[in-house]
Amino acid sequence: MRGPIESGGNEFPEKTILGFNRNIFFTGLTSFLTDTSSKMVYSVMPMFLLSLGASKTTLSVIEGLAESTAALVKTISGFRSDKTGRNKPLMFAGYALTAIVTPLYAWAASPIQVLYLRFVERFGKGIRTAPRDALIAGSAKKGSLGRSFGFHKTMDNAGAIVGPLLAFLILRNFPSDFKMIFLVSAIPALLGLVTILVFIKEARKTKDSLYMKFRFRDFSKKYYLILGIVFLFTLGNSTDALLIVKSNEVGVKLAYIPLVYLVFNTVSVFFSIPMGALSDRIGREKLLIFGYLIYAIVYFGFGYTTKVSVIVILFALYGLYSSSTDSIQKALVSECLDKNKQGTGQGIYNAILGLTLLPASIIAGIMYDRVDSSLPFYFGASTALVSAVLMLLFYRANHKKPPAILDKLS
Repeated sequence: MRGPIESGGNEFPEKTILGFNRNIFFTGLTSFLTDTSSKMVYSVMPMFLLSLGASKTTLSVIEGLAESTAALVKTISGFRSDKTGRNKPLMFAGYALTAIVTPLYAWAASPIQVLYLRFVERFGKGIRTAPRDALIAGSAKKGSLGRSFGFHKTMDNAGAIVGPLLAFLILRNFPSDFKMIFLVSAIPALLGLVTILVFIKEARKTKDSLYMKFRFRDFSKKYYLILGIVFLFTLGNSTDALLIVKSNEVGVKLAYIPLVYLVFNTVSVFFSIPMGALSDRIGREKLLIFGYLIYAIVYFGFGYTTKVSVIVILFALYGLYSSSTDSIQKALVSECLDKNKQGTGQGIYNAILGLTLLPASIIAGIMYDRVDSSLPFYFGASTALVSAVLMLLFYRANHKKPPAILDKLS
C-alpha cells in the first residue's frame, strides 16, 4: 500500500486496482455497465423513433431538448456536491433514474412519449455527471489527471461497444424487436447501481474547505475562455443520431447499424488511456487541436460520401476524435479549478455542452430535412476548424516565454 493522498482536504490511504485509485476504477466500472445499457438503447433509438413516425428534425429536437433541459441540473448538482462535500449520493440518484427509465422505452408508442422518457433519463445524467467527474479529479494522483479521465472514457466506451453488440445480436435473432432490447438493457444498469453502493467510497471534505456560495468571479479567465471554445465547437457537434441516420441512408442495413457504431467506440476505447497519458506529457491543448481537426475531417466526409466502406472508416476516425477530445477537455477544465470548486466547475462545463446541443440539434435537423442532408456535416466541420484555430491561439497565449530580461531578473 502506498502513502496517503489528498482529496479535498481529507487524507486517506490510496488503494489501487490496475494502477488506478479504487474510486476511479469502480466509477469506471459503473460507467461501463450503465453505458452498456444506454448504448443498447441509443444505437437503435433513431430507427425506433423513425418507426414511430418521427422526422429527422423531430429526432434532433428530441435529443436536443432532453440534453439541454437537463443540462442545468449538472450545474446545480455540481455545486451541491461542493457545498456538502459529498459526491456518492448524487451519483447514485442519477444512475438510479437511468436504470428505472431505460426499460420503459419498451412501452413508448409515440415520439412525444419517447421525449418524456428521454428527458427523465438525461435528467438522471445531469444529476450524476458533475459529482462523478469531481470524484475522479479528487481521486487522481498528481500528474495523472489525463490518464485517469482517459481510463474513465475507456470504460465508458467499452460499455458503448458491448451495448451495440448486444443490440445487434438481438436484432439478428429477433428482427425489429426494439422492445426486447429495451428490457434487456435494464440488467447492466441495475448492476451499475450495485457497484456504486458497494465499492465506491466517499472522500469527504473538511467543513472549512466546502464551497458555500457561488460567484462567477471565483473562476478564472482561462476557465471561461475554454468554455467559449467548447461552446463554439459544440454548436456544430449535433446529436450522433444524424450520423446513424446518414449511415442508414447511404446503405448500412438496420441490423448492422449497431456494429457500425461499435467501430467508433472500439477505436475510442483503444486510444482513450494512451491519449490521456499523452496529454499529461505534452499538454491538453495540443491534443484538443488534433481532435478538433480529426472531427472536421470526419464531418466533411459524412457530408460528402455515398459509400458504406467510407462510412466505416469515418466512424473509426470519429473514435480517434473522441479519445483525443472528450476526456481531455474535462482534464483541461479540471486544471483551471480549485479543489473545492471541482463539482461546480465541471457542472458548468457539462451544462454548456448540454445546453448548446439544443440549438446545435435544431440547426442540424432543419438543415438535414429542409435544405440538404450534407449541409449539417459541412457546418460541423467548419465550426471544428474555427475551434482548432482558437485553441491554438489560446495555447500560444498561455505558453508564451517571458522576455530574456525577465529571466535574468528572476
